[in-house]
Amino acid sequence: MLPAMRRLPEVRQLIEQKSYFVVHAPRQVGKTTALLSLAGELTSEGRHAAALVSMEVGAAFPDDVGAAEAAILQSWRHAVDAQLPAELHPPPFSDAPPGNRIATALAAWAKSLPKPLVVFLDEIDALRDEVLVSVLRQLRDGYRNRPTQFPWALALIGLRDVRDYKVASGGNGTLGTASPFNIKVESLTLRNFTRDEVAELYQQHTADTGQVFLPEAVDRAFYWTQGQPWLVNALARQLVEKLVPDRAQPLTAAHVNEAKEILIRRQDTHLDSLAERLREPRVRRIIEPMLAGRALGDVAEDDLRFVQDLGLVRMTQGGGIEIANPIYREIIPRVLAYTAFASLPPQRTTPWLRPDGRLDMERLMEAFLAFWRQHGQPLLGTAHYHEIAPHLVLMAFLHRVANGGGTLEREYAIGTGRMDLCLRYGPDTLALELKVWRDGEKDPLDEGLTQLDSYLAGLGLSTGWLVIFDRRSHQPPISERTSATPTETPAGRRITVVRA
Repeated sequence: MLPAMRRLPEVRQLIEQKSYFVVHAPRQVGKTTALLSLAGELTSEGRHAAALVSMEVGAAFPDDVGAAEAAILQSWRHAVDAQLPAELHPPPFSDAPPGNRIATALAAWAKSLPKPLVVFLDEIDALRDEVLVSVLRQLRDGYRNRPTQFPWALALIGLRDVRDYKVASGGNGTLGTASPFNIKVESLTLRNFTRDEVAELYQQHTADTGQVFLPEAVDRAFYWTQGQPWLVNALARQLVEKLVPDRAQPLTAAHVNEAKEILIRRQDTHLDSLAERLREPRVRRIIEPMLAGRALGDVAEDDLRFVQDLGLVRMTQGGGIEIANPIYREIIPRVLAYTAFASLPPQRTTPWLRPDGRLDMERLMEAFLAFWRQHGQPLLGTAHYHEIAPHLVLMAFLHRVANGGGTLEREYAIGTGRMDLCLRYGPDTLALELKVWRDGEKDPLDEGLTQLDSYLAGLGLSTGWLVIFDRRSHQPPISERTSATPTETPAGRRITVVRA
């Protein structure tokens, strides 16, 4: 554990100022832990009575405000019993009318205490529809009676800022405004760990067990995670419990790379939740053009902020956006290609492997062309992101190759007009650049060859594939137009141009 409030330094001042505010950040970055720790500190210091209580149980009653309130208040009883001494517990909650029970309970609690009440409402955005709006309006109505008749300070804790709270069950409707909670003075987000904080966290393991994280391992862990707390801890768990349980063996960058692959393959709950988000239209409007290397176009500012709040993308220093960390950059296209991968016909042989287990590039090309001609067209319909459907189908094919003992790496960025893939299999490496030829555009061959030159130079390779997906209207079937032609880049590298 790291000091909980180090990443939320503004909270103390907001509490001193009797503020109502919002703390929002992606799942499993430490929101609940930080605010629960702060509540304990505030209470132990003696100036406030503070507790963290959850709103989540109310989500089971989206159409029954009274039932939701009753479930929430019962949950609060259990939380307060665990956090506060008996003299700071709330009085029995009165049977107020539905739609007023939360405010009545908070008012009675605040009035019963000899010191100011501070309340952190966790999982607030689990609520929907009438229940959510009712709770927010009750808080706004009681706000004017603070600090003796209502909580001195209060925070809403969740994934999103208030304006992005959903008000349509299972749908995309949002408040679109902070009006039901326009008493908030600040919306805070919990930053990721710095590189030094990752080192500090891992040093605690060293102090406890003697097992050392070499500086290169810390650097690599920070590179893959960019300090996302769940990923930082999940990597470490794979390293010290699964890969290298021998405490006498130091942990290296190679170990971290291996742990990263395990984490991606396992797709634990945290990574599965990201996959679910990718299907939301607001998320797709951002992620799909990023994967395709295109500009975002006319995207609403709220959508962009929403995807940032989810922790999927981040702003760069230059003002653009990029995927939040390299692990997510690997996970996102892999998740999107999963349906295509699951739809592949059975493959009982590996014709692309030589008897010694190395890749045969010529046979790999033959296998891909045969696969694409036969299965490309029907598999394109399995992709949820239609603009990059060919990319996802190709990646599904390459995953089949990599699953025999290799890795598939991806590089993509907004505005580049391409996606780069790198298939590593033992000592063999195949670099591919993917381009799309759309209506109204010129043949991307020349641009692709120049870009592939740069990509190959960075990898230290002299050969590769340039794959051009022809998405123009009125083209012949894939089986008729798929071809492979050898050529050279401007720098003289030998390239195979695949047109599909």
